[in-house]
Amino acid sequence: MIQIGSTGRNSGKTTMAKKVIAENYQRFTIYGLKIITISGARGKCQRGETGCGICTSIDEGYELIEESNSVGSKDTMQLLKAGCKKVYLLKVFYDHLLEGFLTFLQYVPRDTLIVCESNSIREVVKPGLFVMMNNQKSVKKTAAKVIDQADIILETPKLVRSFNLIKTKNGVRFSENDVENRREKV
Repeated sequence: MIQIGSTGRNSGKTTMAKKVIAENYQRFTIYGLKIITISGARGKCQRGETGCGICTSIDEGYELIEESNSVGSKDTMQLLKAGCKKVYLLKVFYDHLLEGFLTFLQYVPRDTLIVCESNSIREVVKPGLFVMMNNQKSVKKTAAKVIDQADIILETPKLVRSFNLIKTKNGVRFSENDVENRREKV
């Protein structure tokens, strides 16, 4: 799994995810996952605003929704359009994060690359690669908890030159090593 987190909103998570997907979907089956972790009082927007309705649409646990539309501006729609075979939205209360993620995994075939947008999932799962988008003036709490665990921290949503996905008999991993970069690149 490639996890993409960020220090704030509108930081390029989806742009980065789309680039990873577009550059690799012909070589791997890719599933997208966007996780919205709900914290705070149930039934209230965690941003303290009127909000979009996501936080208020569930009362407990989690809700896993498969995106079926690739036409539109929602992040999940953009991931599907970029080349994911399937994309899911996981709306989850923090205390059900692992449970919701494990449910998602039941829908994912073996040897599938997962591209996941989330900060919080790093608290319960160790991804193969954790990329943190760090281009905000302030750092939101969910990012502050996990930024020190990031494998790569980017200021802009572009792949660094030495970043490569390498297909191995045990799955997919990334490399920044020039010798390994001579192997099959993805």
